[in-house]
Amino acid sequence: MNPELDLGLERIIRAPRAAVWRAWTDPSRLEQWWVPAPARCAVDRLETRPGGAFVTRLSEDGRTFVPHMDACFLDVEEARRIVFTNAIDSTWRPAHPAPVPMTAAITLDDHPDGTDYRIVVRHGDPEARAHHEKLGLVDGWGTVAAQLAAFTEGTTAR
Repeated sequence: MNPELDLGLERIIRAPRAAVWRAWTDPSRLEQWWVPAPARCAVDRLETRPGGAFVTRLSEDGRTFVPHMDACFLDVEEARRIVFTNAIDSTWRPAHPAPVPMTAAITLDDHPDGTDYRIVVRHGDPEARAHHEKLGLVDGWGTVAAQLAAFTEGTTAR
């Protein structure tokens, strides 16, 4: 991780790695935790394979959904690693996403208490990193990671 360009988050999720993986790769599960509550998420496409689409919508009121993410998976290592970027959209076209282009790498490792969950969000320049940090990336992704933990630690996620 390059501290001038990257933001990171790490936590132990007290659930098996397989449960965390399913929460990332099953659209109906991803919708349960992917955006900070009380907002809601709808998954339009979740093709967890290299080159696959990652398209979600967001609703603040639970009725009207607006575009949230149109991204592309770059690397997927079964039950271990997911890398996606919003700099390329789901149709493999260059994108100019708001608030900033980024690449996120999610790594899952076994831990005696469950899953060692790590995220590194990479940016193209220090200004984009600073802007993303100012907008609350760490807090937002921290909230979402806490929601993922709560979801997977519950018996319904396994």
